[in-house]
Amino acid sequence: MMGIVGIVVVFVMVFGGYLLAGGKMGIILKALPYEFTMIGGAAIGAFLISNDFAAVKHAVKDLGKVFKGPKWKPEDYRELLCLLFELIRLARQNAVALEEHTEAPNDSAIFQRYPKVLADREATELICDTLRSASMNFDDPHQVEEVLEKRMEANRHHALHSAHAFQIMADGLPALGIVAAVLGVIKTMGSIDQPPEVLGKLIGGALVGTFLGVFLSYGLVGPFANRIRTVTEEDAHFYELIREVLVANLHNHATNICIEVGRQNTPSHIRPGFSELEDALRAVKNQEAA
Repeated sequence: MMGIVGIVVVFVMVFGGYLLAGGKMGIILKALPYEFTMIGGAAIGAFLISNDFAAVKHAVKDLGKVFKGPKWKPEDYRELLCLLFELIRLARQNAVALEEHTEAPNDSAIFQRYPKVLADREATELICDTLRSASMNFDDPHQVEEVLEKRMEANRHHALHSAHAFQIMADGLPALGIVAAVLGVIKTMGSIDQPPEVLGKLIGGALVGTFLGVFLSYGLVGPFANRIRTVTEEDAHFYELIREVLVANLHNHATNICIEVGRQNTPSHIRPGFSELEDALRAVKNQEAA
């Protein structure tokens, strides 16, 4: 929602201010289709040259983050902590019984109680792989922690590719605007024998290219890249919570302490309240008892 509001504010303020200053939209509207074809087409072409098909598909999909915001909401963090609580308790009560849940999470009654987490392949695999590693009796929990850190760093790097790609496009748009403006000047020079009013319109049309390149870069594409980066980094906290809780489990902390470690390491604006989480965990225990 805020993304749409931001786009509206950018257009209203820029073009509204231009009109209030006495500017006329006629020259801009006449030149806009041709300038946008050159600048936008060149930017998209450069984007395709710089990225393979998978990266392009990923970047287009990530545009939705500008408008939807983070995937994981505060209630999802609470659900995740409840899931980890159930799995850790089961692992300590009966490690053999845990195997059926980690080997086939889609068929697991525990995972099925948390469908949004189960639907996320990376979160599910991260949980199952780490619990499986714990059953291999590593001498040093830091070994597993190091493996998790490397895995999450690789995932973070991949997830941020879209933001980097759009930022590169934003950086190139002003230069592409200059290219379009130069072509407009070349066109104007071909009509140098025309009267001043004609030349004025031609020069104005050429300058639309410079304006459009800068406007798209700093008004739209650049902010899009920054928003995608921000949302991606915020969603990464979800997977970091998994790491913190399961690493605490490897250090043989009490189950409630493991969950509290995860809660405390969650950013404050999405962190479940202590009482709220206690109520949720109590409900889990009652469900298990039933």
